[in-house]
Amino acid sequence: MRLHPLALAVSACIFSVSQAAHAQQPAAVSETALRAHLSFLADDLLEGRGTGQRGGDLAVRYLETQAALIGLKPIPGGGYRQKVEIEGSKLLSGSATFTAGGKTFKPALGKGIVMGTKSGNENLSFDAPLVFVGYGAAAPEEKWDDYKGLDAKGKILVMMVDDPQPTAEEPNRFAGKAYTWYGRWVYKFEEAARRGAAGVLLIHTTPSSSYPWSVPANGFGNERFGLKGPGNPMEGWLHEDTARELFAAGGHDLDKLRAQAERRDFRPVDLKVAGHVELRSAIRPVEQFNVIGIVPGTDAKLKEQAVVYSSHWDHMGMAELKAGDDPKADRIYNGAIDNASGTAALLVMAAEAVKKPARRTQIFLWPAAEEQGLLGAAAYVANPVWPLAQTAADLNLDSLNFVGRTRDIGVAGAERSSLFETSSQVAKSMGLKIAPSTPDMSGAYFRADHFAFAKAGVPAFNVGSAVFSGDGHFEFEQHQNESSTNIKGFKDHYHQVSDAYRPEWDLSGMVQQAQFTLNLGYAVANAPGMPTWKKGEAFGSVKRK
Repeated sequence: MRLHPLALAVSACIFSVSQAAHAQQPAAVSETALRAHLSFLADDLLEGRGTGQRGGDLAVRYLETQAALIGLKPIPGGGYRQKVEIEGSKLLSGSATFTAGGKTFKPALGKGIVMGTKSGNENLSFDAPLVFVGYGAAAPEEKWDDYKGLDAKGKILVMMVDDPQPTAEEPNRFAGKAYTWYGRWVYKFEEAARRGAAGVLLIHTTPSSSYPWSVPANGFGNERFGLKGPGNPMEGWLHEDTARELFAAGGHDLDKLRAQAERRDFRPVDLKVAGHVELRSAIRPVEQFNVIGIVPGTDAKLKEQAVVYSSHWDHMGMAELKAGDDPKADRIYNGAIDNASGTAALLVMAAEAVKKPARRTQIFLWPAAEEQGLLGAAAYVANPVWPLAQTAADLNLDSLNFVGRTRDIGVAGAERSSLFETSSQVAKSMGLKIAPSTPDMSGAYFRADHFAFAKAGVPAFNVGSAVFSGDGHFEFEQHQNESSTNIKGFKDHYHQVSDAYRPEWDLSGMVQQAQFTLNLGYAVANAPGMPTWKKGEAFGSVKRK
């Protein structure tokens, strides 16, 4: 049969489009390369890739070398490094003395109170009254303000962790039983700093914070890091027993004030407690680097927009050898799963992206200092190499699957935007199911680098491993003390020296997770339009730069 010339032209056009679409799909990522990168990044040679430590410098040098070898394009200005100016602060000595009702209290440092400074000052001494501000939340979209009429300047603000709980009348306020951004300690410290507080003390309970007292006690016992800039003169945590004693001395019942703080008409309460704070700290500037490489897009117009893949390169580094410690004990926090796995995955994903570019530009970002509070990601968002208004999405990887292939993939947080529908389509094309969603009881969405993008208005989420495998061989669970969905058993090694690489690991599931993320990135990069936030999502109202 002889075809009409127009039919031949249409047929050729369809074939051409099909070829172009096929050319824009990524090839399979390499398990061999992933294993090689993972084993090196988690090696003792890199000393745990600690912020402000030699191992971190080695990790950055390795990543920028690999970026160049892969063929990633450097960022504007040349090179693959983006400077992140960080300030380290370590408490050398300190005390907090409280006076109320004729009594004086001096909680034991580390047991009754932990504290430090984000002011940049080595020596601080000040007096300030204590004011209870409930949850310390100012949420216009919830019609909630715990600071009503309060001038916070010069005051020590005492507040609860978590956010207002659901009621029978308002079962969905502050996301119901799930955590919101207002429940995170990071938000509470930032809000207090914006209001000029002299100090912030969070009342610790294990249920509200989702971790025991030992976590803030250990954290404040070591050097703490923050982006260079103004912060709270004093910030820390109160043990619940200490808080109860202080409230009672001022004539207040902690539980009654907690109950009042659950009401929308709550107002700040003067605790009638005077505080005197003395802090002596070692302050040092720390220069760290995000590592960034670019794959330019192929479409004349869409290449002006970009998809970001991110995964932090840092971990906990080497523990300081203290008096009485066994000098032969392992002090290296190798961070094989958290997060040499994600770091390695981005390298093998980038290698395939270079071979077959997508219509939109693709940016591979390895942020610094995630373990110190998402500092590298926050620094990138504050000074992006690509305009945030032209950034389609951020897809983050943190702590990947190391026990084998699964039948589903975790996309918690994707439901906030149209990324969920795209994720479902990509999962189906790979023969995967989307793992069942569970309430975010620990604020997991706010604990990984993607959140810096979401807070700036860019649709973003952390691509997790499966919640269950479906074949009975492996068991998975939502790990409540970490930012991503992790495999059952890993929680015993989370932030421990035992998170080390093992050659016997089956990395097929890690490859699967990396491939899904790359395929999802391509689906976003090749789509006609950019992802959008769901109606009513708070981050959707943020004006992007």
